[in-house]
Amino acid sequence: MPAERGIAEAAAVLRAGGLVAFPTETVYGLGANALDSRAAARIFAAKARPTFDPLITHLADAADLPALVGALPPAVAALAERFWPGPLTLLVDRPAVIPPIVTSGLDTMAVRVPDETSARALIRAAGVPVAAPSANRFGQLSPTRAEHVVRGLGAAVDVVLDGGPTRCGIESTIVDARGPYPVVLRLGALPVEDLVAALGPVTVRAGNSGQPVAPGTLAAHYAPRTPLRLLRDAGAPPADGIRRGLLAFRDRPADGYAAVQVLSPAGDLTEAAAQLFDALHRLDAAGVTEILAEPAPDEGIGRAINDRLGRAAATWSPAG
Repeated sequence: MPAERGIAEAAAVLRAGGLVAFPTETVYGLGANALDSRAAARIFAAKARPTFDPLITHLADAADLPALVGALPPAVAALAERFWPGPLTLLVDRPAVIPPIVTSGLDTMAVRVPDETSARALIRAAGVPVAAPSANRFGQLSPTRAEHVVRGLGAAVDVVLDGGPTRCGIESTIVDARGPYPVVLRLGALPVEDLVAALGPVTVRAGNSGQPVAPGTLAAHYAPRTPLRLLRDAGAPPADGIRRGLLAFRDRPADGYAAVQVLSPAGDLTEAAAQLFDALHRLDAAGVTEILAEPAPDEGIGRAINDRLGRAAATWSPAG
């Protein structure tokens, strides 16, 4: 249903322990009452998500965070004031009111305030913090349109709010700023350069092959059903009869490919990020045997695009 018309109904579903898919500026989230352990468990079941991968808790307003967790470390408070609402997730100490299943037993909680009016209106109307990972099956492509949610999760979701395509098209940046040296745990829609401008030097430690310390940091993730490989040169694909799809960063010769998706004809990184998952969904539905993906320039939000492509390719590596 249209997001602006379904807020009250969806909020009632959340309060009753149900699941609501809703748009944010990054991707669509699969939301449940973050204070309700049974509701949070439904998220893991619907996504087939391992319970060791923590969820992000969403708030309606930055002022709600101190009320939930108490006094904030100075850098956390500064980042929240500077970048919320927005595509930044911060690590804080888990308050006792948040059940351990939401944080996968960790003593930290990932939290953010989305920069999407209908998302904040939903959280405000529900009257509870909302735990919400991306609204897709675990490890698969993130949804940037309501139809992606319906196709991937179907009847596992009680309500899907349709807010059209998401603006950023890529997940939030996750930062642990509790200590003296801020650490970027997941690259995302907020470029590292913006964090450096606000904080000074930061450490980037994105990627994880064991117990995640933050959501979405497993080495293999965000993958289409079709095997994906990173394209190392701009040549034509091998003439071996295999139907291949091309994910191109910008306009380029594409002879020999059965399907082509261009992220940004002009080579704009923001446009490319917004189109990334939608383009991969289209290639996944094109009946190709393999997808070759051209990396973006490794700067700004291009680093997050390449992070997602690298994790998708890792899913299909011989070791993966």
